[in-house]
Parts: sequence; structure tokens; C-alpha cells
Amino acid sequence: MITKPATITQIAKQLGISPSTVSRALHDHPSISLPTRERVKQTAAELDYEPNERAILFQKGKTFTIGVILPELAESFFSSALSKIEDCAYKKNYTILLSQSHDDEEREKQLVEKMKSHKVDGLLISVAKTTSNFDHFKLLDRYNIPVVFFDRIPPLQDIHFVACNIETGSIAAVDYLLKRGHRSIGLINGPITLLASGQRKEGYIRALQKNRLKFDPSLIVNCDLTAEGTRAALENLVSNKRRPTAIVTFNDYVSAFAIKHTKNLESDSVKNLEFVSYANTPMINFMENGPVASVEQFPEIQAQRAIDVLFDLMSNEQRDKQAFYKVTVESELVENKRS
Repeated sequence: MITKPATITQIAKQLGISPSTVSRALHDHPSISLPTRERVKQTAAELDYEPNERAILFQKGKTFTIGVILPELAESFFSSALSKIEDCAYKKNYTILLSQSHDDEEREKQLVEKMKSHKVDGLLISVAKTTSNFDHFKLLDRYNIPVVFFDRIPPLQDIHFVACNIETGSIAAVDYLLKRGHRSIGLINGPITLLASGQRKEGYIRALQKNRLKFDPSLIVNCDLTAEGTRAALENLVSNKRRPTAIVTFNDYVSAFAIKHTKNLESDSVKNLEFVSYANTPMINFMENGPVASVEQFPEIQAQRAIDVLFDLMSNEQRDKQAFYKVTVESELVENKRS
């Protein structure tokens, strides 16, 4: 038979003292004599009393809980980031409340509301790719819940964020393909609502300009990052008059979708397309004819910096509310030795 845990009232009744005296004794209040404190603690142990952690935290005005909203844990980037976040939180005696938006804006809005209801002390967010209205994040500011965005950053000014230097990564990707002899290079980009998509485009254009090559906007195609969206983007590029001989893709998954689809196309030149992607996930090492290189975005470093910023915000309530952390992690192009 399962018995209910003992309460302060039961301890008080057994000892013939008031519940408030029991409570103060359990907290070693100096107004309670040492013998009484010892009697109370002994009785509490005999009755298997456990303190109500929620009530204690409520009194402190903290839950020691950090909310984390990620797009997709199935993506190794986010699972690696989460592992680092959880490890850092554990060392500081914090618990993680994890949710996935599954790249759905409405779901993301509901999750933000739930995080507020659970009274998390702070929140780490990587924005859903479909999110175009960011008003739900302003709700957290009104409730004084500090938020740090990482990797996928909303196009807002007054926010704390940690992100990889996407633009320099894009420049490195295009430079690498130019050195391999390519002169017509396409870009399968992400949704235009993502700040990272704009940064990829800017880096792509800068790399062409730096090498005195004409920018052709028809060689950039945005997609929703799904297999079907990638297929449509690839077919758009290969039907272009200036059909590219190499393509930079938004991430490794888009490269994988595109490479798989090239096998369904008849042209040998399409089958010989070279790809450079982003994320440098382990999957590219197991792909047949995978991308020739990938831009490393260092998920663990981004996660470490993001939670460090959040801890600072949570512990420093007197901080300047008009000052914002804007942390950039340098990217790095990594060649795929198997390609």
C-alpha cells in the first residue's frame, strides 16, 4: 500500500508543537532551541518527511528551471546543442524544460506561453523556420523572463543572441568552389524569414564580388528545407540558362536531399554537381558522393555561450536593460575527405 508523504502538520501533532515551530526547526531558525530542532528532525526522519521543493522555490521566487525551445531534435546540430545545455544546467543545479516547435510557428507561440506559465527562470530559443511574426517573444519581456536566442535568430534589434558567423562561412564556401574551378555556383537557401538565409545570401554575393564575378540572382533559390522543397529548388537551378556546376546549400540535410534527387535526373552534368553545405554533421561522412565540404557551426560552443549569457542575465537583475549580448562564433570550412 502506498502511503502519502508525511507533512509538517503531522510532525507538529506528534510532537505537540505548532506547525510554524516545526517549519522553523527544519530550517535551523535560531529562535528555536537546539534540542527542539533535533527532536523535530529526528521525528521528520522517522516519518520519512520530504520538504516540498516547489513551495521552497516559490518562497525564493525561483524555479531553478530553464526552458529550451528547439526546432527539431532529430537534427544532430540541435541534439548536440541540447546535450551541452543540459550538462551546463546540471552543474548549476538547474533543470531543463525541453520543447520542440517542429518548425511550426503556431506551436512555437503556444510553447512560449507554456514556458511562461511554468515560470521558467530563463529561456533559450532557436526560432522555427516558419516563424514570420515575433510578437510572442515580447510577452516574455513583459514578464521579466530573460531570453537568449541561438543559431536561428529572429530579425529583431533588442535581443540577446549567440550565433555563428554565417556570412564568412558563405564566403569560404564560395571561395572553395571557385578554387576547384567552378564559375557558375548556385545557392539553395532557406526561407527568406530566417536571418541566416539573408546572411548566407550576403556572403555568397560578397564572395562573387571579391572575385570579380557577376552576381546572377536567378542562381539563388529559397526553399522550405524539406525534401520536396529542395527537389523543386534543385530543378529550378538545373533548368537555368547558366546551369550551375556547383551548389552551396543551406545545410547538410538540404545537400542530402539534393544529392539524392540528382540520381533521378537524366543529365550526366547534373549527376556531377558538387555541393558545399552547412553544419558539418556526422551524416556527411556516411553519404555516398556527399558534399565536398561543409561549414562547421559549432553547436556545443554556441550552446555553451548561450547558456552562459542566460546565467548572467538571470543572476544580474540590476543589469542595464538597454544593453544586449550579441555573441558571434566564427565558422570554419571543413573538407569532406571521403568525397
